[in-house]
Amino acid sequence: MAERKHIIVIGAGFSGISAACALAAKGYSVTILEKNESAGGRCSVFSEQGFTFDMGPSWYWMPDVFEWFFNTYGSSVEQQYALKRLDPGYRIVFGPGDVMEIPASTSELKALFESIEPGSGIQLQKFLDDAAYKYEVGMKDLVFRPCNSIMEFAELRMVKALFTMQLFTSLRSEVYAKFKNERIRKILEFPVYFLGALPSNTPALYSILNYADLVLGTWYPMGGMYKIIEGMQRVAEGLGVQFQFNSPVEKIIVEEGRSTGVKVHGDFIAASGIIAAADYHHVEQKLLDQPYRNYDETYWDKKIFAPSAIIYYLGVKGRVKNLLHHNLFFDQSFEQFADEIYTDPRWPEQPLFYVSAPSVTDPTVAPAGDENLFILVPVAAGLKDTAELREEYYHKAMDRLEAHCGEEIKSRVVYKREFAPGNFVDRYNACKGNAYGLANTLMQTAIFKPKMRNKRVRNLCYAGQLTVPGPGVPPSLISGYVAAQEMEKLVGH
Repeated sequence: MAERKHIIVIGAGFSGISAACALAAKGYSVTILEKNESAGGRCSVFSEQGFTFDMGPSWYWMPDVFEWFFNTYGSSVEQQYALKRLDPGYRIVFGPGDVMEIPASTSELKALFESIEPGSGIQLQKFLDDAAYKYEVGMKDLVFRPCNSIMEFAELRMVKALFTMQLFTSLRSEVYAKFKNERIRKILEFPVYFLGALPSNTPALYSILNYADLVLGTWYPMGGMYKIIEGMQRVAEGLGVQFQFNSPVEKIIVEEGRSTGVKVHGDFIAASGIIAAADYHHVEQKLLDQPYRNYDETYWDKKIFAPSAIIYYLGVKGRVKNLLHHNLFFDQSFEQFADEIYTDPRWPEQPLFYVSAPSVTDPTVAPAGDENLFILVPVAAGLKDTAELREEYYHKAMDRLEAHCGEEIKSRVVYKREFAPGNFVDRYNACKGNAYGLANTLMQTAIFKPKMRNKRVRNLCYAGQLTVPGPGVPPSLISGYVAAQEMEKLVGH
């Protein structure tokens, strides 16, 4: 019997574990090499003083994608963790006393819109019907294509779909044509603002995010987002995947156009193929010799990145009033925020920010009677942060949070940790300290994203948020799966 081919996956984030599971299920021997101390990538976790903090993703959207992942390997979400739908999904603070909560029920949401702008309930239904079509086609077909060539979309059915899905219309033009009220417009534009580009530069295709948000809903895995990673790791190990932590890959070895393996701690580990699910830019610039890279530094310098972030993990004594699980502070100018993030990248004067209080939903993440807060301030990728800047933005956010909540919070903070752009570089090798990958502009969608296959190394593929289908947890799960299909084509069995 022939020895099974060995595939190395670099990085134990969502895309890396997804790729490893898909390959192991096909009979390959798979090893995941992870530079950090545990699985999860950006979805890491830590505990201090009785508080448990998810370090990265905090929104659970597109529950069908998680179900698809676990079902593929004979499991289910229900078997892995308890999932709860949040209702209201989140709160938006537009200003003092001006607060809106987004209900889980679509009929209640339409009534809410109607109360703000007569006629907008009907327009919302039309908008969501369009988004539902895009989601159905996009999530069932488009995102599962490796985007190696435009010819993947050449069949008549796909050409029609691309136009119907409004790839060449901006999200802003679609939203502004249907709604006049500024608060409603902000609700519909915020996912793309926070995840990656100006709405005027984002294809209307990305209203699939609104469908995910407003129809499929906002959920929470009890115990925290890391429960997803624990479930995925259980599935992977059940399929025979080997995890090696504290194992940063130092070099990908290439001979005669093929990779023969990698070096870790100076030792050589042989492989029949490699899926690089670490930061794409880091893999190319640091692990591959120059002749074997798809892209040079100039290419990456021209790319438009989604925001980076300063995150504050806070343990607070006692409960905090007037917070839901998810809270968005849109009490300053969207236009100025966009200018400071995308148009003329600089440190923001009055940033928009987001507060997650998972202890509102989940008593296990904080000591009894205390509050767990995660505060995220989006900032432009590529900025150099300092201790002074982190402290400045902490007070900017906390002052507005205290004003909204109507109580003193800073004096009750018993634990505080920061995570800023420099930490994204150090911990995740993130290009320019990005938090969310590349911006979702037309010229960075589908075939215009960095290629999944290496053009010069026949058995090297990439997965994760800097390649197809794009940023976010569900797309990363799909990215790993698609990369595994590509690897199978490249190396055979």
